[in-house]
Amino acid sequence: APAPDRISYNSLVTPALPPSEFLMRVAVFLTLLATPAFASAAEPQPAGVEFFESKVRPLLIDNCFSCHGEKKQEAGLRLDSRAAILKGSDTGPVVTPGEPDKSKLIKAIRHEGDLKMPFKEKKLSADSIETLVTWVKLGVPFPDSGGKIAPPSNARQHWAYQPVQPVQPPKIAAESPIDRFVLAKLEAQGLRFSPTADRRTLIRRVTFDLIGLPPTSEEIDAFIKHSDAKPQAAYAAYAALVDRLLASPRYGEAQARHWLDLARYSDTKGYVFQEDRNYPNAYTYRDWVIRALNEDMPYDRFVQLQIAADRMNVTDKRDLAAMGFLTVGRRFLNNINDIIDDRLDVTCRTFLGMTVTCARCHDHKYDPIPAKDYYSLYGVFASSTEPKDLPTIGEIERSPEVIAFEKELAKREEVAQALTRKLLAARVEKLRTAESIAAYLQAVRLLGGKPNEQVQAYVREKDLSAFVMMRWRDYLLKGNSPVFAPLMALSALKDDEFAAKAPEVLAKAIEKKPLNPLVVKTFDGKKPATFKDVAEIYGKLIASHSLPVPGKVADNEMQIMAILGADGPIDVPFADAEKVFNREDKNKMTAERKKIDAFKAASPFAPPRAMVLNDGPIVNPYVFLRGNQGNRGPTVPRQFLEVLSGPQRKPFSDGSGRLELAKAIADPKNPLTARVMVNRIWMGHFGQGLVRTPSNFGLRADPPTHPELLDWLAGQFVESGWSVKKIHRLILLSKTYQQASDVTPEMAKVDPENRMLSRMSRRRLEFEALRDGMLAVSGQLDPTAGGKSVDLFKEPFTHRRTVYGFIDRQNLPGTLRIFDFASPDQHTPQRFVTTVPQQALFLMNSPFVMDQARKLAARSEVASKISPEERIAAMYRAIYGRVATPSDTALALKYVELAEETGSATKLNRWEQLAQVLLLGNEFAFVD
Repeated sequence: APAPDRISYNSLVTPALPPSEFLMRVAVFLTLLATPAFASAAEPQPAGVEFFESKVRPLLIDNCFSCHGEKKQEAGLRLDSRAAILKGSDTGPVVTPGEPDKSKLIKAIRHEGDLKMPFKEKKLSADSIETLVTWVKLGVPFPDSGGKIAPPSNARQHWAYQPVQPVQPPKIAAESPIDRFVLAKLEAQGLRFSPTADRRTLIRRVTFDLIGLPPTSEEIDAFIKHSDAKPQAAYAAYAALVDRLLASPRYGEAQARHWLDLARYSDTKGYVFQEDRNYPNAYTYRDWVIRALNEDMPYDRFVQLQIAADRMNVTDKRDLAAMGFLTVGRRFLNNINDIIDDRLDVTCRTFLGMTVTCARCHDHKYDPIPAKDYYSLYGVFASSTEPKDLPTIGEIERSPEVIAFEKELAKREEVAQALTRKLLAARVEKLRTAESIAAYLQAVRLLGGKPNEQVQAYVREKDLSAFVMMRWRDYLLKGNSPVFAPLMALSALKDDEFAAKAPEVLAKAIEKKPLNPLVVKTFDGKKPATFKDVAEIYGKLIASHSLPVPGKVADNEMQIMAILGADGPIDVPFADAEKVFNREDKNKMTAERKKIDAFKAASPFAPPRAMVLNDGPIVNPYVFLRGNQGNRGPTVPRQFLEVLSGPQRKPFSDGSGRLELAKAIADPKNPLTARVMVNRIWMGHFGQGLVRTPSNFGLRADPPTHPELLDWLAGQFVESGWSVKKIHRLILLSKTYQQASDVTPEMAKVDPENRMLSRMSRRRLEFEALRDGMLAVSGQLDPTAGGKSVDLFKEPFTHRRTVYGFIDRQNLPGTLRIFDFASPDQHTPQRFVTTVPQQALFLMNSPFVMDQARKLAARSEVASKISPEERIAAMYRAIYGRVATPSDTALALKYVELAEETGSATKLNRWEQLAQVLLLGNEFAFVD
């Protein structure tokens, strides 16, 4: 919802109100703001559609449509269109949009009550249940009846897919090219620019915009002093201010938080069981983003490093941390397809403004993105793996603490290795049993040449190891004929003819020379009726022999013993131990690894490591028909999107293709990359982008309000060497940015949403700037940069900047939620802005805020003032950076008098209470 225009907390204070009554009225007032008449609007439909297409539709296809789809409707319920869903089943509606707890569908999938879906014996995963709950909360968005809708025939002509064209600014009297574009549109509607904002407003605006902190009163005074009556001096002073802020190390900290929203940054993995839930090295990605932005790394390199730093020539190992962009995402209970989908989604939406993952189950319904293109990119990420040992990226001082850490870590690692050896020995012992050997021989015959997903399903059902099965298969294919000739001959028989033909085939196999005499003896008199019988005969024969002892047994026995020895199918290398572990073994190893990971995560002496991806075994992808991996469609090459590269594109040939993908995205000829980024930079300064759907430039996107300006900025971006700071400077030095925020009746009528930029829009501070601003004015801000994340909400409160706070994906602190913090579960291009009573209650009751009020009142420049008037003036300068007006002073004097008379339940003295009230004021929380 839009921020209130001029609602001031100070306006609620009257001489007759004691502090406690004042705070109560503020809470009541904000409660009214949270009623339906004032509440924020529901999530926009395009976002709901994207969520449905990427998360909900695949889930419904896999679990629901077989019984509640086009061909079959159990209980009269059909789930393949919104109309059918809202209609419900034979017994009535099953969904109440917006209210999952009242929806029968949600109760059924939670297995609450008698009705349990999809089946009584099967329950959806926690992730899947939460997806459907979120879908119902969003109002059950469902774009169509579920049928295939081809993109419009002219989709490829959409403006966003056309090359960026050179644009000349209109010939209008304005110094900045940006102003010429904007002024041309304003004049066409009979409007002009608003007056330039006053100097205090301007320095406060640009300082918060660039470094996320308020200017000091000294900085404000100096800026006003150097902005004399001459326009040239005012311009020079302002340009120098912009340059100083862009050069500040605080710049990267403020701008990085916006990027981390896009990258779904978190210090934890989310909802996982079989591994430690922390990302001990996530902070290295955050610190890399801050450093890259401070150094004004060219954006094309900034893009490429985040996708393929491991394949690039990096002279600074710290650049490897850039790949955290791909790897800090949610783990989805380790479902690899969902993890790949998440990485593909964040890459395409962040850099290209394209919703490619909507093509996971079918061709994109609006944009020219076929499912084949989705799986081409899927193959790139499926061919990339996370190494077990992450690379270190910094020199570690060999201090006593570091040495002690390494010794303790080595001790813990040895305990884990000893457990691995013990479990492996037990597992190998079981693999040597007759029953196990027979089971694997049957599996090899049954699964030879079958798709990997069928192999995996079979071995899970039979409690076998796919790794061991493949070792048996490879061993048999080598041709150990003296032992296995009969087995191989009999395995070629079909089941329905086995009993009839087996005696003849077996006799011919035994006649062939050379054949191990023990095998001949074992089959003497045997009449196997099935291949299972053959496998069991071999199992008993092999298991009855101990491991080989060279020189002490006959050659015929050695041939059989060798099967159990070195290089045999059961000789599992230590490095592959976990590939043969069952669930119980893995749980034991997970518990041990968790202890090690927790130790490394907690220790400040653990070396920083980069969360990289490396190229793994190359996956030649195929289309999952209707998003189902077991339903194979055509094989597709790993390659870039056709709509951006043309029909003559060449398949990727360099490993996984990640580096080629990164280069294609960062190519200056790519029509989207530069447009998307300059739009994000613009949005950071004006609250809305020139395209108001910043991560969706497709056919469902809002068209740009100033298309020529967007292309001009994109062109300047590339020509400048992809310098982000130069685009900031271009925008900030324009008259468009420097306008006042006052609204005239004419503006309200002609340009009510400020789409034509007839003024600057008033904006509320995000939580990070609000918290950091309080620390700054109280004199408590800790400027320490980088390092491991810290707990923001644990007493004693850290004074570090909010960007360094620990982000728990699964248990995001309630304070961050109520202040519209970006969800770390997903790419967030733009935060919602809500007004709810919990925000005011935090500011009124939070021990952190009270602590800052105490520290502010105790600052020497405040506490040293003897007269109340001087102390009030010092507080206004510290908090608002201005002189207190006579009415400000009179109201504050009355307030502290009443506070002294009535006492306080807040444990703050009267001056501390006044400091808190001023920190609560809209003048502090909003930027004009």
